Amino acid sequence: MKKLLLSALIIAAQAGMACSAQAEEKPKTVNIGFQKANIFALLKYRGTLESEFKKQGIGVRWVEFPAGPQMLEGLNIGSIDLAATGDAPPTFAQAAKADLVYLAHSPANPKTEAIVVPADSAIKTVADLKGKRVALNKGSDVNYLLVTALENAGLSYKDITPVYLPPADARAAFQRGAVDAWVIWDPYYAEVESNAKARLVKNAEGLVPHYTFYLASRKFADTYPETAKQVIDELGTLSHWANSHQEEAAKILSTSTGLPQPIWQKALARMPYGAQRMTPEVFKEQQALADKFTQIGLLPVKVDVSSATWSLDKK
Repeated sequence: MKKLLLSALIIAAQAGMACSAQAEEKPKTVNIGFQKANIFALLKYRGTLESEFKKQGIGVRWVEFPAGPQMLEGLNIGSIDLAATGDAPPTFAQAAKADLVYLAHSPANPKTEAIVVPADSAIKTVADLKGKRVALNKGSDVNYLLVTALENAGLSYKDITPVYLPPADARAAFQRGAVDAWVIWDPYYAEVESNAKARLVKNAEGLVPHYTFYLASRKFADTYPETAKQVIDELGTLSHWANSHQEEAAKILSTSTGLPQPIWQKALARMPYGAQRMTPEVFKEQQALADKFTQIGLLPVKVDVSSATWSLDKK
């Protein structure tokens, strides 16, 4: 009888420890990096994630960044736990040995980035860019579009003069004619179409997929996998709402960025939101981007993208 009682006490203690461990599997605060124009800004302004996490005793801290590379540096040093960026920044972060993981990705959205020229430009095709000055953000997603478009037209990166400028400076250079073309993404693409009558030469359709990736520090994703999955689920729910309520989403993003609502409505019309778990096919596409950047010298080392696979994706 004593042995049975002792066994019961041990089992009860173990069960209590297990419950305690489970209770500790939720963070006190989730630190999320966002940019004014990305999906996490939409999530922040709607407040749905805070509402769900509050029920679980989890706080949310939003940290704004000007661009993806700075955001992933924040992820690397531990100032944030989660981030959303385009295709290129994660490969640079991996090259710098950042211990991140890919949690999920958006649908491909190749219509949201493009090579544009002034309305009266003599440039009609990508081949016409030979010898021209092309503005772009160095190491960004559109860098990959430009390289791929040039190669598809029988040119190389050396056949053009890249002018590396952030979007605001590139917009000014484009307006005054200091560059011949600009490779840019939405919502800047929609803005320059609307206000400067920019003409499309080529978007990313048929060339590169262009994803948004949802990323986490490996430490956070492995320590709090259920919380990480819940964020992705919330992004999926938000995406469904945004895709079917584009006018309301445009209004929120207009408030966030200061860009007029019609600009955002134009951008959202070609920007499908979504949150899908990573697949071998998407990793393969991301590896192709990394290899191309290594080939042209933008990445200093070869990157193994799949090394940032989240362990739960392997199951």
